[in-house]
Amino acid sequence: MPLTVLVTGANGFVGRAVSQALQRRGDTVLGLVRRPHGALPGVLEWRNDAHNFAGLETDWPAGLRCDAVIHLAARVHMMNDTATDPLPVYRATNVEGALRVARAAHRAGARRFVFVSSIKAVAERSGTHALTEADAAAPSDPYGISKREAEGALLDYSRESGMEMVIVRPPLVYGPGVRANFLQLMHAIANGVPIPLGAVRARRSLVFVDNLADALVHCAADPRAAGQFFHVTDGRDLTVAELVRALAVQLHMPARLLPVPVGLLRMAGRLTGRTAQIDRLIGELRVDSAHICEVLGWYPPHTVERGLLETATWYRSTH
Repeated sequence: MPLTVLVTGANGFVGRAVSQALQRRGDTVLGLVRRPHGALPGVLEWRNDAHNFAGLETDWPAGLRCDAVIHLAARVHMMNDTATDPLPVYRATNVEGALRVARAAHRAGARRFVFVSSIKAVAERSGTHALTEADAAAPSDPYGISKREAEGALLDYSRESGMEMVIVRPPLVYGPGVRANFLQLMHAIANGVPIPLGAVRARRSLVFVDNLADALVHCAADPRAAGQFFHVTDGRDLTVAELVRALAVQLHMPARLLPVPVGLLRMAGRLTGRTAQIDRLIGELRVDSAHICEVLGWYPPHTVERGLLETATWYRSTH
């Protein structure tokens, strides 16, 4: 049955993919955006540029109803955050802002709220096993802490209001339009820069943006998703070296990998003040996404190879 779904951040990297997946299903997409334009054709844009969705309930257009919300808008992880005390800033957007959207949407008839959290709400690294939904959460940075607190606050609101809540925790998301570290990695490969990660054996889970979008649509529409936490991945974990080689093939470039020992990489991180960045590159972060498969019968529709091909094709056409 077609739904009317409000997507916050509909003109962003993930938001555009989610909007397209909803449209393919026949749903009506309302895009709540800070800046007009940029959303897909057919998305009904609603501009709200108030800081952290302040006053959203009173500004909600009369007669605007929706069945579900997919909440993507967030203050994302920033490698070089300039805030003196970043945690309150993250909380203001990721906790208080999310609650404002949930309250306003529930008042407008929304029965379900799909909150896109992050695996960083659980941990920065995995140990002897891939992280599952049952693992105790121990976030280590302001972004992860704020996402974990948002999960708790939204669950409290769900119990108070009766609004159905679904929490989705993706790892690193890639695909056409990707930014940050993944884009920098493609820049390095495309420019023939030697990459000193050939000796790193740790594996990290990823999710192709279209796989994540497909999972989020299931979470918005499937009755079985109500009240669930879901980890969503491509279902295949790569080492950084394997990722570099696979991207190099798709970018039609040689993989210039240098087998620098992990100990030397750690030392370089300490000497340059980039310990956290190095740890993210060499640390294991495996995520178990079996739960969404068991509960919803969902499996990623695209392979890792397909995702990397589409990402590299976009990169070659735009850079």
